[in-house]
Amino acid sequence: PKPDALPGCATPRHDAILAPFKPFETLIMHDEDIYPPGLVAIGGNLEVPSLLQAYRNGIFPWFSDGQPVLWWSPDPRMVLRPGDFRLRRSLRQSLQRWLRHPGFSLSFDRDFGQVIRRCSASPRAGQNGTWIVPAMVQAYEELHRAGHAHSAEVWLDGELVAGLYFVALGHAVFGESMFTTISDGSKMALACLVSVCLAHGVTAIDCQQNTRHLASLGAREIPRADFVATVQQERLKPPIDWAQQTLYWTTLTALDTTL
Repeated sequence: PKPDALPGCATPRHDAILAPFKPFETLIMHDEDIYPPGLVAIGGNLEVPSLLQAYRNGIFPWFSDGQPVLWWSPDPRMVLRPGDFRLRRSLRQSLQRWLRHPGFSLSFDRDFGQVIRRCSASPRAGQNGTWIVPAMVQAYEELHRAGHAHSAEVWLDGELVAGLYFVALGHAVFGESMFTTISDGSKMALACLVSVCLAHGVTAIDCQQNTRHLASLGAREIPRADFVATVQQERLKPPIDWAQQTLYWTTLTALDTTL
């Protein structure tokens, strides 16, 4: 039987409909002179069913303003195993110092909309503009209202000073973007997310693509096939009530902090 397709999703060279979530061996665009590595489909929409179908198959949207929706599934895939998170001594000390501040708090889903907008507005080294275009903001706010997109937040005296947002399907967790206005802020948000993942037995946090920063935090590349297999298993586990989560300090500090 023909797999479900995203309506109107076509390859760059043809007007034919592309069923974008076929098994990967029939989907990957091999001609790198035309298609960038990891690009698996073009077009379609960002409605909640489309996004869920994509994430269930290890695919995510990433495009700039003025482009059609571009769907990606890099090989290899950058993944952070929660147990591999590098809680360096400096970050642990920073967390301890801030936790003593009466106006400091860590939370989930208190203000998803503000987090994604702050991520969109955050300047990135070497980038002109943002890939979190208004259509993406709107789409992920809908995904949040549907219970599948979440935010980890750092608050200081009632002000949101750092955060990140992510998608969660069962125990399959997909990191998206982060921002900070204070030293170590985004790392503290990530540490909070890692602590919840450790406490609930989440095996991996998707980081999408390799960067030096992610590698320094303990993320590593794995084959796409292994990543997709993990997603298929983890998404079937019971969902986490993210809005009720906070930092699991004892669980987090059980990690190696020798660095």
